[in-house]
Amino acid sequence: MADARPLELHLLGIRHHGPGSARAVRRALDALEPDVVVIELPVEAEHALAFAGRFDLVPPVALLGYVVDHPSRAAFSPFASFSPEWVALRWAAERGVAVRAMDLPLAHSLVWSGDDELRGRDPLGDLAAAAGYDDAERWWEDAVEHRAGAEPDALATFAAVAEAMTAVRADAPAPVGEEAAREACMRQVLRAAGRVGGRVAVVCGARHVPALTPPWPAAAADAAVLRGLPKAKVAVTWVPWTHRRLAAASGYSAGVRSPGWYGHVFAHPGPEGVTRWFAEAARLLRAHDHPVSPDHLIGATRLAGAVAALRDRPVPGLAEVLDAAHAVLTDGRPGPLALIHDELVVGDALGTVPDDVPMVPLARDLTATQKRLRLRPAAGSRTLELDLRTDAGRARSHLLHRLQAVGVPWGVRVVMAADMRQ
Repeated sequence: MADARPLELHLLGIRHHGPGSARAVRRALDALEPDVVVIELPVEAEHALAFAGRFDLVPPVALLGYVVDHPSRAAFSPFASFSPEWVALRWAAERGVAVRAMDLPLAHSLVWSGDDELRGRDPLGDLAAAAGYDDAERWWEDAVEHRAGAEPDALATFAAVAEAMTAVRADAPAPVGEEAAREACMRQVLRAAGRVGGRVAVVCGARHVPALTPPWPAAAADAAVLRGLPKAKVAVTWVPWTHRRLAAASGYSAGVRSPGWYGHVFAHPGPEGVTRWFAEAARLLRAHDHPVSPDHLIGATRLAGAVAALRDRPVPGLAEVLDAAHAVLTDGRPGPLALIHDELVVGDALGTVPDDVPMVPLARDLTATQKRLRLRPAAGSRTLELDLRTDAGRARSHLLHRLQAVGVPWGVRVVMAADMRQ
């Protein structure tokens, strides 16, 4: 029997839901052609990742993990088209490359009861402050996101990220609690990959890169961290997601402020993307009776570039295009700008999941009822008039009232007139 190939480990430290990171991951995987792709996802999710190659699994979607006996104990791992993890999953599926999940099992994390002393200092915040930024997200965009997808050598980008994270974490307290358990579990999975050997690409949050860079602590030490953790029976499946639920304002801890904008710049990077974005803004405003001329578009595009140069940013970001839109397209009126933010910055994208994906029984019953009543789920809102004199109208009304009774306000009752009776 031939000896196993030596382990060749490549750590791709990313920002979750970063479009520049996603493009850099794709370029790095093309260059590396790894034998295995390992992703920062709960280990139980591994069997569900096979669906990632399906054409009818369309982001935004999320992996849902829940405790079987207590479904209210649940966790979601969302993916958008611009999520680096999603790009890695699709890359592997298209090429038949094996995918492994390495994060702490949900069987432990969903019943974790210890003190959650996770991070202490924020490494991105420290790097941003050192660079003179008061906003870590804006610093990461300028230093990594706007450059990562355009760099000819994506591996050099990830090497620079690893060096920066290592410098910041060198003086930080050692992780404890759940964070320590997570990184111990990740190393255990990588040790198992090392026994097989070959070229392994690891897609993980940038702050984990130093903890996953060899030399590692002794395997016995990591095993001791993981020993005796509370455990429950869990299940994992896919569910549709939306850009609104992906937004940080929804309460999602790893959310982004502008999923609609990120989706656009992922699909249309560079200066051309800014021009396209203003064209989309013009279509939106015209559809709502706000006049926008070609001269407005030219002026807004030039202003965004000029403001980015004055702010010493590599390319216009969201702040610059919104400032230009406010000054040129909306004439300073708050209403049109709020419309742009709602429809283009956040957006109403809704993902789809294959019919044969395992579902929670209640969700399967709801899906079947929605199909039977022709109540198609949508990310946006619409007005639905129900004629309670018909069987279909009463059935739809019953469903919406049942959902409200269990705390799911999918439909909100609006009285159109004081009395519609003849």
